[in-house]
Amino acid sequence: MEEFERSAYSKKTKPVYISTVISIALVLLMIGLLGLILVHARNLSNYVKENIVLNIIVSDGAKEVDVLALQKQLDTNPYILQTQYVSKELAARNLQKDLGEEFVEFLGYNPLLSSIDVYMKADYANNASIEKLSGQLTKNPLVKEVIYQKSLIDMVNQNLKIIGLVILAFAGILMIIAVALINNTIRLAIYSQRFLIKSMQLVGATKGFIRAPFIGYGILHGFLGGLIAIILLLLTLYLAQQQIPELVILRNWFEFGVVFLIVLGTGILISTMSTWFAVSKYLRLKIYDLYK
Repeated sequence: MEEFERSAYSKKTKPVYISTVISIALVLLMIGLLGLILVHARNLSNYVKENIVLNIIVSDGAKEVDVLALQKQLDTNPYILQTQYVSKELAARNLQKDLGEEFVEFLGYNPLLSSIDVYMKADYANNASIEKLSGQLTKNPLVKEVIYQKSLIDMVNQNLKIIGLVILAFAGILMIIAVALINNTIRLAIYSQRFLIKSMQLVGATKGFIRAPFIGYGILHGFLGGLIAIILLLLTLYLAQQQIPELVILRNWFEFGVVFLIVLGTGILISTMSTWFAVSKYLRLKIYDLYK
């Protein structure tokens, strides 16, 4: 008889648990997708900032050895990501390629000057940092002038800041919705077990003893939901990179791993807390309130 009751109970609860895990997984999938969007947006922002070029035009009489020494000095600067030396000859070839004409032979000489292309680190790709660096460089006798597009840098930073705030606001709203959805799903699942909870309480089981198996299931459901969400996120990443190969540039598996851990932890935490509060609610109710 006990085996029959256990089997009947298992058949009733299994669909409830499966639907709970699936619901949690779908909600966590939304959170994970938003997390991946945030990571890609941040990486894209850094990529754009780190491709802003600062051109240091070298004086015409400067020796190449001195210019290369200046480049090595710039490479040690904490503001600078990387530098690239462009000789007069290379500058002429690049311009000739762009124009499609041999202008050096026409003029009889190469009017271009050597330069050093400087790429700033993302955190310092702003006008304040660039102006500070430019002020230091113009004092060097090897440097004729420093060229950069001030308006472009302002526009890039302002637009990226606005986009970042919009995404963060959307993330906050989605997080609230996700917590509410998971909480409601678990409350409905616990609602179907309210008579069992009260029966255990009436025969003398302590609150901790009653809560324990439900909390265990809550942790398990959160873990399984998070695991399913992570698998779906990996599939989404794979399909996205198949359709847009350029996304490989923005790929950072460490940050993706952090997102996956957050998804898993969020699923376990919300599921456990929601189960705790739902079970506690029915432990406090009177028997006649269970029928309402």
